[in-house]
Amino acid sequence: MSSILLGCIADDFTGATDLANNLVRTGMRVVQTVGVPDESLTESADAVVVSLKSRTIAPNQAVQQSLAALAWLRGQGAKQIYFKYCSTFDSTEQGNIGPVTDALMQALGAEFTIATPAFPDAGRTVYQGYLFVGNVLLNESGMQDHPLTPMRDPNLVRVLKPQTAHSVGLVDYRATTNSAAAVSEQFEQLRRQGVGIAIVDAVGNDDLLRIGQAAADLELVTGGSGLAIGLPANFGIEPNAQAAKLPEPTGQCAIVSGSCSRATQAQVANFIEQGGTAIAMDPVALSQDSSRLEHYRQQALSALAVGPVLVYSTTSPEQLVKVQAALGAMQAGEMVEKWIASIACSLVQAGVGQLIVAGGETSGAVVQALGVEQLRIGAQIDPGVPWCYGYAKLQTRSIPLHISLKSGNFGAVDFFTKAFKVLVP
Repeated sequence: MSSILLGCIADDFTGATDLANNLVRTGMRVVQTVGVPDESLTESADAVVVSLKSRTIAPNQAVQQSLAALAWLRGQGAKQIYFKYCSTFDSTEQGNIGPVTDALMQALGAEFTIATPAFPDAGRTVYQGYLFVGNVLLNESGMQDHPLTPMRDPNLVRVLKPQTAHSVGLVDYRATTNSAAAVSEQFEQLRRQGVGIAIVDAVGNDDLLRIGQAAADLELVTGGSGLAIGLPANFGIEPNAQAAKLPEPTGQCAIVSGSCSRATQAQVANFIEQGGTAIAMDPVALSQDSSRLEHYRQQALSALAVGPVLVYSTTSPEQLVKVQAALGAMQAGEMVEKWIASIACSLVQAGVGQLIVAGGETSGAVVQALGVEQLRIGAQIDPGVPWCYGYAKLQTRSIPLHISLKSGNFGAVDFFTKAFKVLVP
């Protein structure tokens, strides 16, 4: 098998498909792996995205997993490495963006890299180093209420500085809106000043294309998934329809959601308003009476006969605070992920061949429970969210499955109702 061109490390599962989606849109054939594979890649691809569940674990564990992914990707011949994190720069003062970037730079011998979470198609832009979500600053977007990584400072230079041993600088809009040459010149100036990581402004896709061109010779690039649109051209690849081709869909349709983001709350509400069958899980009640899980499971399986079914723990910030107070923040998240993953496995075993999973941590738990090892990336549903195809391995069975792993903050309000229509041939 030929060597891959671009090797990507994503810190969560929805982010991995988000990144892979943008690479496919720009012409690359992409395979996403669930964790670091034990063996070499078995099919041809231009890029491989290794999806980890490392965003909110201890920094030293995130570093260890990321370095293992790097070693595997270099073994597949990757010519450039891409560390992908969330377009809302989800992190704490301890990491994990800074520590992982530092470790990858050291392993690659890289003295300089960039960091830009900008993804204009999804409403994420960076201006003068400040991250905007739509028309508001990051800390006014709802991310200030994130249960694990609350983001209360929109200035990315300030956010990154405590996390890294490198000096952090800024390439502002005056270069990125000018030309790739102007961006490259700024890179060189920052290098001479001793800057190791540069936050890079981007307010539109053209900016990302210029940044991508300027980054052609960097051993490592870091960012959200938006930067991916500017990299394939560096390898002589152009958009083509075949890159997103997947087998035709089969089986029934279902949705499971653990995200409590504003976008997912609106999507759940819209699905219910449109007459969809929805089953709400009560985490506190379930923690007190485990038999409720079997009740939810049977409700979901029975509902498959009448159309797509949604099983969700999605709730308001106010209710989430109450759940976390009762169960503990980390414990609540882990329990909900486990419960939803269990129901997702039952749905697939019962004949669901088209599954949507909402929430980054939830997606990680679900694909691991399903035994999915690799995914071929297909067509986009909404910016940052594609359909994927792989095989669930349950009770010695290998079950073909179309699956969409949706980041909590992504997707239009009607995402749950329109996603299945995208798969119709």
